[in-house]
Amino acid sequence: MASWRDPQIAGVRAIMAARRPDPDAPSPSHSERRAAMDAVGEASTLPRGCWHEPVTLGGVKCERITPENAVADRRLLYLHGGGYVMGSPRSHRPLAAWLAVAARARAIVADYRLGPEHRFPAALDDAEAVYRALLDEGAAPERIVVAGDSAGGGLTLALALRLKRSGLPQPAGWFAISPWADLTQSGRSYETKAETDPSLSREALNEYALAYLGGLDAREPEASPVFGDFEGVSPVFIQTGSEEVLLSDSLTLADVLAHAKVDVRLEVWPEMIHVFQAWSGALQAARRAIRVAGEWMEARFEA
Repeated sequence: MASWRDPQIAGVRAIMAARRPDPDAPSPSHSERRAAMDAVGEASTLPRGCWHEPVTLGGVKCERITPENAVADRRLLYLHGGGYVMGSPRSHRPLAAWLAVAARARAIVADYRLGPEHRFPAALDDAEAVYRALLDEGAAPERIVVAGDSAGGGLTLALALRLKRSGLPQPAGWFAISPWADLTQSGRSYETKAETDPSLSREALNEYALAYLGGLDAREPEASPVFGDFEGVSPVFIQTGSEEVLLSDSLTLADVLAHAKVDVRLEVWPEMIHVFQAWSGALQAARRAIRVAGEWMEARFEA
C-alpha cells in the first residue's frame, strides 16, 4: 500500500475512493458519464469576479469566461478533457476559469464534438474552426495561448500539428495538462502507475480510443501527437503528475518536442494524480501549479 507525504493528496484520494462505483455495478452509458462529469463541474466554485456566457465561434458552440482582471486582447482557447467521449464547457468551467484568472486572459472553452457519435477528426476540426474564428475576430496569434487537459491536452498538441500543416500562424504557446498524447497506450507508466492512478486505466483508455477512432490507426499524428513532427511549433509547457498512467505520454511528448527543437518545459509534480489542477480547492499543489502556469502564459503573451 502506497503512502503519501502530502496529506492533502491523501485526502483527495480518499474522496475519490468514496465516489468509486461498486465493481459489480453496471457500466454507465456515455450519456450518464457525461451528465455526471458536467454535474461535478457545475457544483464547483468559480473565482470571484468571473462570469461566463455562451458563444458560437466557427460554427462551434463554446463558452466564454471573462475574469475581471482580463487583459483586453488576451485569449485562452481551452480544450477540455474527457477521453473524447465526455466533458464540456460545463464540466471544465472551474479549471478553465482559474487558469484564465492566472493568465489574466479571456477564456474560450470549445464544446467540440464527441465520440462515438462524432469520430476522429471531428474534435480536431472543431478546435481548428474555433482557432480560425478567433483570428477572424481580430485576435492576434501572439496574444492567444491554447491549453487543454487529458484528451484536451492531446488535442492541444494535435492542433499544433494541424496549424503547421495548414500554414496557419502559431499561437503564443501551448499548455498541456496531463496530455493523452499516445492513443496506443504503449508507455511504461500504463503498467508502473496502474496501482497508483485512482482515475484512469489502460482498459478504460482503450475503450475511449476505440470510441474516438472507430478502428482508425491510433498512430495517426493528429490523433496521437507523440508520432508527429513538431519542428517550427511555438513553445510548449507540460504539467503532469508522477502517479498517473499517462505519465509516459508527457515524457515521450517532451522528448519528441525537444528533438524537434521546440522550446519545451516539462514539470512532473511528485505524488500528484491525473489533472490534479482541477482539485485547486483541496490541494495547495494544484494552486501552485495553476499559478506557475499563469506565469508561463503571462510570459508568452508578453514575449
